[in-house]
Formats: sequence, C-alpha cells, structure tokens
Amino acid sequence: MEKGSQVRLTSAEITSLWAAYINDSAIACKFKYFLNKMEDEEIRPIIQHAFELAQGNLKTLIEIFEKEKYPVPYGFNLNDDVDVSAPRLYSDTYVMCYLHQAAQIALQGYSINLSLSVRADVYSYFNECISQLTKFLREIKELLLSKGIYIRSPYIPIPDDIDFVKKQSFLKGFFGEKRPLSGTEITNLFTNYQRNAFGVTTLIGFSQVAQSKEVAEYLVRGKEIAKKHCDIFGSILNEDDLPAPMTWNTEITESTAFTFSDKLMMFYTTALIALGIGFYGTSMAMSPRKDLGLHYVRLSAEIAKYAEDGANIMIKNGWLEQPPMAPDRDELAKKNK
Repeated sequence: MEKGSQVRLTSAEITSLWAAYINDSAIACKFKYFLNKMEDEEIRPIIQHAFELAQGNLKTLIEIFEKEKYPVPYGFNLNDDVDVSAPRLYSDTYVMCYLHQAAQIALQGYSINLSLSVRADVYSYFNECISQLTKFLREIKELLLSKGIYIRSPYIPIPDDIDFVKKQSFLKGFFGEKRPLSGTEITNLFTNYQRNAFGVTTLIGFSQVAQSKEVAEYLVRGKEIAKKHCDIFGSILNEDDLPAPMTWNTEITESTAFTFSDKLMMFYTTALIALGIGFYGTSMAMSPRKDLGLHYVRLSAEIAKYAEDGANIMIKNGWLEQPPMAPDRDELAKKNK
C-alpha cells in the first residue's frame, strides 16, 4: 500500500473525498437541527454521536485537502443552511428512521470508496468510516427494535429441499404468466418502497419550509412521483399477498418556518434521486422476472428527468458546486494564442 502524500490522489480518490465532504457537511446541518429538537432522551446520545462522527470526518477531510493543496469544498454550514432554533418539523420517530436510512446508504457509499482507494491514508480514512458506521448502524437498529418500530422485510417459508429452475417461464412476467416473487425480488421491492415512502415524508416537510415557490413546487412534484412509485411497488407485493412497509406521513408537523436552506433541500433531494436510480439499476439486474425489469427501466427514466430539472434549478441559483473535473485540453490550447 502506498504511504504518505507524495503519491498523487487518483481521480477516484479525490472525487470520493470531495463527495464525502459535501455529504458530511449537509448531514451535519441536519443532525445539529435534530439534536436541538429532540424530545426522547433515549435518542439524543445517538444523534449526538452521529453529529460528532460527521464533524470528525469533516476535520479529517480538511486536513487531507490542505495537505494536497486542493481547495476545500464549500459544501454547507451551520450558519447559512439551517436554523437550529426553527420550530420542530419532524417527529422523533422520523429522526430515528432517518438515521437508519442514512447509515445504510452511507455504508454502501463508503464501501465503494474503500474499494477504489489505493493510497494508504485515503484507504485508512474510509476503512475507519466503515468501522464507525457499522457500530452506529447496530446501535440505531437496536434502538428501533426496542421501541417496536423497526420494519422487517416480509417472511417467506423454508423449503423442504433444494431445487433448480426447470422452465423458461421463470423469466416471464406478462399476460398472466407471473411466477411468485423470489426472495431477492421481494427484498428489492420492499426496500425501494421503503425508501420512496420515506422520501414522501421528507419532501412533504421540505416543501412546507421551502422559501422559493419554484423549489416548493419541485419538491411537491417529487413527493407525487415517490407516492406513485410506492403504489407500483406495493401493488406488486400485494399480488403475492405480501405486505408493503408502513409510511411516515403522520410524522410531520405543520411548521412553515425557515428550517433548511433551499440549497440544502435541493441538494438532498437530487442526491437521493441519484441514489434511487442506482438502486433501481441494481434491482433490475437482480430481478429475472421481465415485468419487474420493465418497471425499473420506466421508473428510472422518470426520476432521471426529475433529477435533470432539479440540477437546472440548482445551476440557475448558483447552488451546484462543481465536482473534480478533467482539464479541458481544447480550452487550454486556445490560451496565449
């Protein structure tokens, strides 16, 4: 493993570090606000822990950037992008479920970053992030279980013996030729429903406190798209007499006061869309039944268009920070000519 900073960071490493900084700066704003509004004292230590992890990550990332003489990203900050004194927007139950969802997503992201890291200090950083996050994820799962609000995936029966697929109909899914869902397909449908249901709740709250009419309308549109996706995933599960997850729409207050900046809410929304497209792609690859693949293709196209519209709003308002880029050789060639 290459040691020290004498070895240049690869494009994968600098991009991973850059994205990690942006994400942690955004998450720190949300955690600080949640910490200020928390009523359940059992949850407070976990949120405090999450906030301290995010702050510690930012400090380490700044040290790496400064050592490399790479500009520290602007990201988000506690002064401009959140009002920790704003009225309560979400319930404690929502916050616990948010921590669980955020930890799951972050763990997947860190795992990818670790696999792409070569230089020792970068590898060690993401390895430590994973170590901390696996412990945190266990803590939040235990808390959700103790409060009786952890949502388990559906159960399926234990087979009497091993078996092998014998018919091509295993791949079909149209015109009444649908076989029962496989365990993998159930898992993906269930978790995609769960993420969309959580997105509906998040976007309802965001739309209430958005300052710009354009942003508020965009967030409401996103809520409607997520609700439609929940209906589709839920109906497929119901066809096999399987339950869909619960929703959290009752976990939002009526607050309309400034809470998070429009910039932060747009970033969070578009980031979740990007993750959603990735999850749909993985789900499609893991779903042999053809009708499921068609659903994932169609729904991915819909949210990709929504993401593009969100990016345009961010660009227009100067909110979209440019990620690490390759040099434009054509433009460089024009200089001094």
